[in-house]
Amino acid sequence: MAGGNGLPAALSGYRIMWLVVLFDLPVGTKKERKAANGFRHRLLDLGFEMSQYSVYLRFCSGKEQAEAYERKIEQFMPKAGKVHVMAITDKQYENIKTYRGRNREQSPKNPDQFALF
Repeated sequence: MAGGNGLPAALSGYRIMWLVVLFDLPVGTKKERKAANGFRHRLLDLGFEMSQYSVYLRFCSGKEQAEAYERKIEQFMPKAGKVHVMAITDKQYENIKTYRGRNREQSPKNPDQFALF
């Protein structure tokens, strides 16, 4: 059975999620910089992509997968600083408006294919 966007109902834009990690970590000391860089690298190792310096995104097949990644992130969060983890639906993600200066950029592109592991 297909959803409203032509995807199978199990892959509808209301079930597919994007996990967004936003953070502000201290970098005043060498130890803090190492912890902040380690956190960024761990996000990349989990398949996140950098949207901005302290904003990372990852495509997830659904709420359960997003929650599993949230638990992994909690395990390696630095002791200091602030981290926000937010899940949004694919439908919400496609409505993001991006500007560079005052010029609007093309809307973010969803993955071309869905990979199962």
